[in-house]
Amino acid sequence: MSEDTNEATPVAELGFEAARDELIHVVRTLEAGGQDLDSSLKLWERGEELASRCEEHLAGARKRIDDVLAAKDEGTERGDGAEAE
Repeated sequence: MSEDTNEATPVAELGFEAARDELIHVVRTLEAGGQDLDSSLKLWERGEELASRCEEHLAGARKRIDDVLAAKDEGTERGDGAEAE
């Protein structure tokens, strides 16, 4: 995975797995050191964008799960009320 390829892909277009994988790569590169200050700052900024994108995907997944569970609970409550009558 080259940095040029990563920077060419807008973060907003990345799925969760692609953003996560690239974030891992960015963190490893930063931890390894050896980058000049400007390169390190660009990588850090990209990493922040990638982390935010991952959080967006996770929040969306959590909302979908909550919606399904809420719908299931509503169905169960309606069913319980009907049985009690």
